[in-house]
Amino acid sequence: MGGKIPENLDAGLVSSLIAAMPDPVIVVNSTDRVIAFNPPALALLPALRLEEMLVLSIRSPVVLDAVSAARASGRAQNVSLLERVPVERLFDVHVAAIRGFELIALTLHDLTESRRVERMRVDFVANASHELRTPLASLLGFVETLQGPARDDPKARGRFLEIMGQQARRMARLVDDLLSLSRIEQNQHVRPETPVDLVGIVRHVADTFGPGARDAGIELKIDAPPELIVRGDRDELIRIVENLIENALKYGADGDDKRVDVVVSAQNGDAVLAVRDHGPGIAPEHLPRLTERFYRVDAGQSRARGGTGLGLAIVKHIVARHRGRLRIESRPGEGAEFTIQIPRNVS
Repeated sequence: MGGKIPENLDAGLVSSLIAAMPDPVIVVNSTDRVIAFNPPALALLPALRLEEMLVLSIRSPVVLDAVSAARASGRAQNVSLLERVPVERLFDVHVAAIRGFELIALTLHDLTESRRVERMRVDFVANASHELRTPLASLLGFVETLQGPARDDPKARGRFLEIMGQQARRMARLVDDLLSLSRIEQNQHVRPETPVDLVGIVRHVADTFGPGARDAGIELKIDAPPELIVRGDRDELIRIVENLIENALKYGADGDDKRVDVVVSAQNGDAVLAVRDHGPGIAPEHLPRLTERFYRVDAGQSRARGGTGLGLAIVKHIVARHRGRLRIESRPGEGAEFTIQIPRNVS
């Protein structure tokens, strides 16, 4: 049969049918020569050529064996194909004989995103369980101590109760952040439309953190216009500003220059909020992962300061819901700057 489509099968019909399919589809004849494919298949496998052998474009022995098995048995086969170039992608390949014709159709269904989501879910559950297990184990240990050796020791009892309170508050913060992240993700597709003054939010949050910053010897400077209106969710925008300023005060004020600069401005139709510290900075290898859930540059320091590892993940999701952008810039020894841009869209 060579590379020709059988005379009793309309070539235009085959091409039209597979062209309408969103997944990559390849059709081969009885000698494993490619006789048709659709645009998604060519995008995935640029080496595809009509009349050429399938093995020249798909070098997976598992897929080629599935083609032979489907031809010999007439039964459909399902196998996996892992493409590593240009990026790693996983496909479920459905191989089926076209009855009445000596043809085999291969349909490739992309499982990359679903596998990524499943990995994220598994990692998220494991990380959340670990974060909760640590303070819970501490609480249980202190309870047993108070019921036993420290039962009649007022000093030890007071000290243990204080630590237990800290651990309980840590768990409460973690649960609150998990619930916040869940709510934000549920509404990710709905863009907020309420007019909100971003400058008013920044000044309100700065007033809240001001006393603590002064006690720590940190100067919190605000540079902003009188007003800057955006369309957004006020509570979520407050959460962004709180997380960014709190991070700067906690982790960026360890250097000689104990100052945190907060700048609000309008640029090309966007509202821009930049929070800069002058602390030790962040090593380049950490920057791409800072917004991952539970990722910490220094896990011990973060936990000691009450961090849950979810703050920047929450910021990233809120910014995405507002159709904005988050940029992080830092060099070791030069501090760090976190910048968000939110479209104003104010008529």
